Amino acid sequence: MASCSITSHRYTSTWSVKQNKLFEQALAFYDKDTPDRWHKIARVVGKPVDEVKKHYDILVEDVRNIESGQVPFPSYRETRGSN
Repeated sequence: MASCSITSHRYTSTWSVKQNKLFEQALAFYDKDTPDRWHKIARVVGKPVDEVKKHYDILVEDVRNIESGQVPFPSYRETRGSN
């Protein structure tokens, strides 16, 4: 199974594809106004609250970098085929 490993200033965590998907779904379900949001999301993905918060912070930073143009747009090969 594929996984995502994140290393940032004393923080190393490996998240499986399934955990990342659960994280995305939990973020959509538990919005910023949900009481104990981070505890609920942590319970869903099976990670400690501090890891979940750090994972979210890294996600926010990634989105910010993408939106500001700091991450180059990938070049895809043109494919031929019927639509």
